[in-house]
Amino acid sequence: MSTPVPVLASRPVAAKKVATVITRLEGGAGQHALRGALSMDPARFEMAIITGSGDPALLDQAAAAGLEVLTEPALRAPIAPRSDLRALARLRDLLGRRGFDIVHTHTAKAGVLGRLAAHRAGVPVIIHTIHGPSFGSFQGPLANAVFRAAEQSAGRITTHFVSVADAMTRQYLAAGIGHPEQYTKILSGFDLQPFLSAANDPAVRATYGLAAGDIVIGKIARLFKLKGHDDLFRVAPELVRDCPQIKFLLVGSGPWRERFEQKARALRLEKHFVFTGLVPPAEVARLVGIMDVLAHLSLREGLARALPQALAAARPVVAYDCDGANEVVADNETGFLLRPGDLAGLRERLGRLAGDAALRERLGRQGREFVRERFAVEKMIHDLLRLYLKLTPGNGIPPS
Repeated sequence: MSTPVPVLASRPVAAKKVATVITRLEGGAGQHALRGALSMDPARFEMAIITGSGDPALLDQAAAAGLEVLTEPALRAPIAPRSDLRALARLRDLLGRRGFDIVHTHTAKAGVLGRLAAHRAGVPVIIHTIHGPSFGSFQGPLANAVFRAAEQSAGRITTHFVSVADAMTRQYLAAGIGHPEQYTKILSGFDLQPFLSAANDPAVRATYGLAAGDIVIGKIARLFKLKGHDDLFRVAPELVRDCPQIKFLLVGSGPWRERFEQKARALRLEKHFVFTGLVPPAEVARLVGIMDVLAHLSLREGLARALPQALAAARPVVAYDCDGANEVVADNETGFLLRPGDLAGLRERLGRLAGDAALRERLGRQGREFVRERFAVEKMIHDLLRLYLKLTPGNGIPPS
């Protein structure tokens, strides 16, 4: 039996105004936020996005769909007290002037400033999606205390939290942020079909200088701290020594690109590392298709979209057991999980997968079946719609 779809009441009801606030409209969090905004029925919800900056491909996608995007340059990732106070004041004025019914924030900086601004502007419903922790062992004690206090303060004025992984709910509740009934897990769904049909296309490989016989270990992450690239460089010399056909495909851009390119040259492995730079989201499936294995070594990530994307393409994953990774990667079933920083284990698992096509096929096949049932974008949209309806009673739309 199909799930009933919420329907409009017979009498006309004004659409609720929703502001999606995100620091940078880019990466997995940006794709998640944009897809949610684009997918809401305009008869029910009038959507707008407020962001400090963004990936041109995502901004173009929003513009092509006619979605209103408002840019606030003062909303930027690094802590900058003057800029942050300016962003807070401007957001408060904007949210109050436009009369938004729901403010839905994403990412750390926009999450704190956006929620404080929404509260001061009198917005009745304030939602925050936790894509990754802003506090934890990945940073020093002072920064950790500051970010934890900021999240606790913003948490007291939050109507509801959306977690992309159970791990995020546990961490925030343990920090005294909110109550269990305030949390809903909504997986970061995506269009599965391009990944389910991703092929190891020799033409795409050739575009990046990869031969048909190369064993490609891919990594999809911003070239910056906490993403684990340094650990990949540490194990690369031994892996290449044992299997000269190994190539590393680094998908993404970031301020550490030049540093990593210099590191590849210093190790005399520049022919084994391929940097794609920033690629449009629509290109990611083709790149996953030419990988044999995905390495995910981030030390701070709620539940990285790259994990289910690789598994949807039947590519096994070697991941650090951090945050929500173990909710997707089952050790020796869909890939391998390692303690963060376990370089010996990383060398062994990547080397084993590089030399065993049957193992790669088995783990990838099992991963594909796991993801197919859980990460369809339609499920994410349905769950988000149900939450919006639940939190806005009296809108004339009976929740399903």
